[in-house]
Amino acid sequence: MSHSLPKDARFETRAVHAGQGPDPNNGAVMTPVYLTSTYAQEAPAVPRQGYEYSRTTNPTRTALEENLASLEGGAWGLCFASGLASTNALMDRLVPGDHVVCGNDLYGGTYRIFTKVFERYDIGFSFVNTTEPGAIAAAMTPATKYVYIETPSNPLLSLTDIAKAAEAAHAGGALLVVDNTFATPYLQRPLELGADIVLHSLSKYLGGHSDLIGGALIGRDDAVREELAFYQNAVGGCLSPMDAFLVLRGTKTLGVRMDRHCQNAQAVANALSEHDLVDRVIYPGLPDHPQLMIAQAQMAQPGGMVSFELKGGVGAANALASATRVFTLAESLGGVESLVEVPPSMTHASIPPEVRRAAGLADGLVRLSVGVEHQDDLVADLHQALDVARQAAG
Repeated sequence: MSHSLPKDARFETRAVHAGQGPDPNNGAVMTPVYLTSTYAQEAPAVPRQGYEYSRTTNPTRTALEENLASLEGGAWGLCFASGLASTNALMDRLVPGDHVVCGNDLYGGTYRIFTKVFERYDIGFSFVNTTEPGAIAAAMTPATKYVYIETPSNPLLSLTDIAKAAEAAHAGGALLVVDNTFATPYLQRPLELGADIVLHSLSKYLGGHSDLIGGALIGRDDAVREELAFYQNAVGGCLSPMDAFLVLRGTKTLGVRMDRHCQNAQAVANALSEHDLVDRVIYPGLPDHPQLMIAQAQMAQPGGMVSFELKGGVGAANALASATRVFTLAESLGGVESLVEVPPSMTHASIPPEVRRAAGLADGLVRLSVGVEHQDDLVADLHQALDVARQAAG
């Protein structure tokens, strides 16, 4: 079904067409949703076009996997039922005694699956500040199989130099895995900077409409793909055809949406920086971001996420998050609607308080997923909510 696109087709064109094309049977422009569990075979163990059971492969999912591989500059993609199912497949490649070096500022669900699930199987994890030069290399051991980073990280928006992280990982014989959920391939392509595997929560910007759960892994090494595809099939955490269709709908407008997300996030970050109740604003587009030079070197734009701390701590943070009218108080991110949350009590509650604080995640941190509404309405909403927070802060 795929178009034969020019090799030099640009990102926005590939977003619309890669992995997709008019249906050869009837010319349908949109990729069909193949709601089937099984497929008729030509003869016993002779499937048609390689399709025999939808846990293993499904044409709608294949179209999305090809689309994502094209956008990330990979040779292959594999889609899963959630971002954490993708992480689980990565960990399934490991055996007792293996070791992972990972960032100390990770999504709470990632921290949970590492420490509560896979540590039980004698797999070791070292959580380090990957923004510090030499931190990754210092944590490597002969048993290290992955270096696992988020950049920008969730929720502190810390940036790791991907090329240097790749050098450190490869010097120790490990693979570099980059969670690219916050940046998306429109803003950052880790494989082009030396990473081996890119991970996405498709529920976020790639889907873009807060209506699905999904995950993906993208890479270039065919041998790694075969291992991961085995676990995708054997464990069964595959993406449904309908959700694959919804992500394909989302990737078509990814570039357009990300431009607006970034414009709005910059306006929100600028406004928060000027407010006297705000103690600190974290955004890779502000001149005081500690990894500004890295952001400018490896990202096309600073992204749509903004984090900040309020004078008055957790009480003020909770008051603000409860008082917004345009921003919705909810977990997740990356949809067209703006969301606000307090990570210590919501998305990162599974991380022990002492671990959060040691990584720099203050109890009163607020995280914004800035949507595509009019930026003046977003800024005005935050101003009125800050007035409420001021009263709570005393």
